[in-house]
Amino acid sequence: MLGRVANGIFWMYRYLERAENTARLLAAGQRMTLTRSAEQASQEWISVLTTLGLKQAYEAGHDDYTGAKVCDFVLRSKDNPESVFSMMEGARTNARACRSAITAEVWEAINEGWMTLRDLLSRPVQDGNLNLVLGAIRRESTLARGATHGSMLRNETYSFARLGTFLERADNTARILDVKYYLLLPSLSYVGTALDSGQWDSVLRSLSAERAYRWLNAGQMDARSIADFLILDARFPRSLVFCYAAMRENLTELAQLHGGESSSHEHMREADLRLADKSVEDIFEQGLHEFLLEFIAGNQAIAAAVAEDYRFVS
Repeated sequence: MLGRVANGIFWMYRYLERAENTARLLAAGQRMTLTRSAEQASQEWISVLTTLGLKQAYEAGHDDYTGAKVCDFVLRSKDNPESVFSMMEGARTNARACRSAITAEVWEAINEGWMTLRDLLSRPVQDGNLNLVLGAIRRESTLARGATHGSMLRNETYSFARLGTFLERADNTARILDVKYYLLLPSLSYVGTALDSGQWDSVLRSLSAERAYRWLNAGQMDARSIADFLILDARFPRSLVFCYAAMRENLTELAQLHGGESSSHEHMREADLRLADKSVEDIFEQGLHEFLLEFIAGNQAIAAAVAEDYRFVS
């Protein structure tokens, strides 16, 4: 496979995963604001922008933090090159450039998803249609992923697609957990209160983890048990260990197809070692923030090594 095709597939699925994750984060943020004062609601939207890395860009053109303005900026603003619509356009552009490497079903899912969102996002996003838009983003990403599972050969194209998906997913989980732990709580005095529990519930919902977590941890809602679930529970498909297991599997398949391992496999092994045999107590003893920063850096190193090993073209 040519490097530019591998690059297109890798980023197509990263954009799809990022768009879906962003929609889930906005939905969780909106849910939190429904029971908060105006000041608390503003803080919730600030935390969403911080998680997405868009706070500075948003503040360049806005001086308040209403839900409609934040969501419109994140979803469709031309002043935001990392908007969800830009992500979907990026996914479609890469899909069109890689038509020979994907099935008709995958192309149709991505192209139709882009057309649906183009129509929905042609007008400013308001509170009244926000749920419709966010639901459509999640649905279109799911349809593209389903078409991939149901129609693609299990070859190197599939491996690059899955590698991009889980690398992006792991990064998202780590960033949401890090921002929550350090930025969302206004004071240590809130720990253990209804506000604290509500914030953790918001984190779980933004990662599609709320129901699964409650099944396994009835009535328990605290930092350690949630960190344990989101980092170390191999049963949950958005946990860090689950994502790394999937990445490791797809890198192994690429090594077999290309006749040997490369630097990305070494980076993957180093990342695995940082997670191997860790308990949540070990992580909190190291410092959750420090652990997550190390994880995010390792994740970025794997992505850079994959691009170099397989000759991606910018």
